[in-house]
Amino acid sequence: MLATSPGGLHIRPYYPHSSHFSLSARCKLSLSSNCPRFSTSQKSSKFRSLSLLLSRRKYSERFSVRASATGREVSEPVLSDALPSFPQPVSVKIPFGDRQILVETGHMGRQASGAVTVTDGETIIYTSVCLADVPSEPSDFFPLNVNYQERFSAAGRTSGGFFKREGRTKDHEVLVCRLIDRPLRPTLIKGFYHETQILSWVLSYDGLHFPDALAVTAAGIAVALSEVPNSKVIAGVRVGLVGDKFIVNPTTQEMEDSQLDLLLAGSDDAILMIEGYCDFLSEEKLIQAVQVGQDAVREISNEVKALVEMCGKPKMLDTIKLPPPELYKHVEEIAGEELVKVLQIKNKIPRRKALSSLEENVLTILSEKGYVSKDETVGIVETIPDLLEDEDEDEEVVVDGEVDEGDVHIKPKSRKSTPMLFSEVDVKLVFKEVTSKFLRRRIVEGGRRSDGRFADGIRPISSRCGLLPRAHGSALFTRGETQSLAVVTLGDKQMAQRIDNLESDDEVKRFYLQYSFPPSSVGEVGRIGAPSRREIGHGTLAERALEPVLPSDNDFPYTIRVESTITESNGSSSMASVCGGCLALQDAGVPIKCSIAGVAMGMVLDTDEFGGDGTPLILSDITGSEDASGDMDFKVAGNEDGITAFQMDIKVGGITLPVMKKALQQAKDGRRHILAEMLKCSPPPSNSLSRHAPLIHIMKVKPEKINLIIGSGGKKVKSIIEETGVEAIDTEDDGTVKITAKDLSSLEKSKAIISNLTMVPTVGDIYRNCEIKSIAPYGVFVEIAPGREGLCHISELSSNWLAQAEDVVKVGDLVDVKLIEVNDKGQLRLSRKALLPEADAENPPVKLPTGDPTKDAAASDKLVGSPKPKGSSSEDTVLPHNKVKVFKRPASPAKDRPYSNKDRTKKSSGKAVSSQ
Repeated sequence: MLATSPGGLHIRPYYPHSSHFSLSARCKLSLSSNCPRFSTSQKSSKFRSLSLLLSRRKYSERFSVRASATGREVSEPVLSDALPSFPQPVSVKIPFGDRQILVETGHMGRQASGAVTVTDGETIIYTSVCLADVPSEPSDFFPLNVNYQERFSAAGRTSGGFFKREGRTKDHEVLVCRLIDRPLRPTLIKGFYHETQILSWVLSYDGLHFPDALAVTAAGIAVALSEVPNSKVIAGVRVGLVGDKFIVNPTTQEMEDSQLDLLLAGSDDAILMIEGYCDFLSEEKLIQAVQVGQDAVREISNEVKALVEMCGKPKMLDTIKLPPPELYKHVEEIAGEELVKVLQIKNKIPRRKALSSLEENVLTILSEKGYVSKDETVGIVETIPDLLEDEDEDEEVVVDGEVDEGDVHIKPKSRKSTPMLFSEVDVKLVFKEVTSKFLRRRIVEGGRRSDGRFADGIRPISSRCGLLPRAHGSALFTRGETQSLAVVTLGDKQMAQRIDNLESDDEVKRFYLQYSFPPSSVGEVGRIGAPSRREIGHGTLAERALEPVLPSDNDFPYTIRVESTITESNGSSSMASVCGGCLALQDAGVPIKCSIAGVAMGMVLDTDEFGGDGTPLILSDITGSEDASGDMDFKVAGNEDGITAFQMDIKVGGITLPVMKKALQQAKDGRRHILAEMLKCSPPPSNSLSRHAPLIHIMKVKPEKINLIIGSGGKKVKSIIEETGVEAIDTEDDGTVKITAKDLSSLEKSKAIISNLTMVPTVGDIYRNCEIKSIAPYGVFVEIAPGREGLCHISELSSNWLAQAEDVVKVGDLVDVKLIEVNDKGQLRLSRKALLPEADAENPPVKLPTGDPTKDAAASDKLVGSPKPKGSSSEDTVLPHNKVKVFKRPASPAKDRPYSNKDRTKKSSGKAVSSQ
């Protein structure tokens, strides 16, 4: 609505988004968010808009000046306390399984390109997306960096470390980083080279709602709201299976009874990533679980799209830089015929060197010498590319033909083609894409892969066990040009891996697999140091694959460590770790339930591009080049009938359930073939404990007797370790005692001492030839059994009155004593006098009071009673024997019961004590 000012200007109210530029109080002109990025032509508009922002104390006055052909408009001052540079806070609720999550943006991290806070129950995830102002050097790898951190303050705790703050990224945090990165990367547009960083923090954790799937969804929302160009909205969910019911985003309590732990990420129409483990789940059940998860992801994605339309930022599409389209044609012309020959080389190293040499040749031609296309002719008419149509010029340009006098005359002129030069980066990117295209074409058109296999073929397999004599178990598994050396080490509870996470700091893993990938495995030179994110992820996948077949702690009380060192690699090294680790476990004598094998599946999606029928082509046991050039990397591990672990990464826009079903069935056939080859292992696994493995003896005593084993400040258990030479003695509140020893003799000694310490003595028991260990003013301490002592009061040493104990006995003397009392603390009171001849007992001397009425009364009471006859011996005393379980070579078979890798240590005064 317009009003006329006295000066003749039209006045209208000001609207914040009506202008593309703003002028601050410092008179600095800045480009606002609603300025079109692609407006470069001077013809695009005949008008110009300018807004001036002058701040004054708390409020600001804004003016909008608009010039037009018909008149001028100047806005009246409008007072506002809002900050126009920041987006308005938005909060929406999105379905997340059987509940809703709260998504908030504009509250925190307003300077980031995208930032969201996602709340599920009382678990809160904050995720931000930022990108560099200046693009980095072009490469074939999107410059994306993901970091995820669990703040201990989220659970009301502090770090257990010395510095009391979060340090380097923990293994389980690395796994979540990978879960965020893998589904997002295929959706990011190629040619965008601004370094992008996604930061995710757990700010609050209620112990009930998992933060990992929530973090994947939060990252997908933050990227969708940011300026980063992406093709699809990503969300992640967890699917559990309790009984026959699938549960979307189950709680931690529900997951305790679940047979499946599936984390799925995707878009509204495709699956981009799945990862998880299960207890021998069938392929059909897994497909059903994926279907349930995909439906949940689709519902979340649709809600996020509505949020993006409401408050999303415009994408930086103008910054995308792709190689020149003609460069693809030039590379094919130069290297096409040679590429066909190189890709037929079966061995990896010769093929890699040939490709490198060919790439160098193409690079020299296109970036240094210059290249003239075969289609270009020598005698062409020279054109003038600099002559462009200008609306302000009336001069007519005639390129050829009849012209009138006075017009511009341009004589046709032939010239030679100018060699074209391209940047080195573009040539390298295009050469890699062309190589992938030729490899895919060879597979689809020829039906054969680089090594001559068909699509469902498995590479040759060989394996051997026991190659390391001092290791507890070892195996070398070779599949084609991929090789894994797996080594098993057995130990006690002290060797278990401690886990410090949001849930607790007393959680331990008694089984863990560590994967290492040295650069020598691919014939290269590289850095050696802390494990990479890839190594941590591959190791965890192999660990989860083998975990369901392990025996329980009661059946096999060892801590198990598996090391998988990749000595050769040409694809599927993580699945080689599964096969080698299974053989090494058998060689170490671990009674596993069955054998486990793994296989990696690949895919060529668009087969119609190479003359196929359009049906995706599934590849079994893919090599490194097929992994890099293919569209899928699907790893599946299990036995003949079920799956124990799986991981799938998609490098295109996603796959559908029918494709996944076909891949799972083909993977099942591949696993069966590999398991059959593993049975041919030569030499085979020993299936018995190594003579170098430690022995573990399990005893069960009454819980109240644990303190007798530990002693004051752990002195007793330390003395037992030093005396017998065992490695460690572990005690728990429930009365479980574990003795770890290197040899049987030391194990038997410590077992005898603990048995005597924890025996339940009965009043009236007689002990013969017991040694006096020490003398005190009030009596002597007598060892009735190894490690078990009792007090014989001075009044119970003799029938006559004694001034001091040394009058009748000394340290080292052997005496016979009778148990006359066991107090509430389990302390023993003994009597020598009760076993003396009756003649002395009939005329007892007058005893002086000891000063302790309780002891005096007890002593006088014990004088009345008939001792056992002289001929009685120690065999007359019935000593209870504890039921014990000893693990010796060979190991006992395991029972088919569920195995839990993570056991919580029970808080007790009994702690593991080592002699070292």
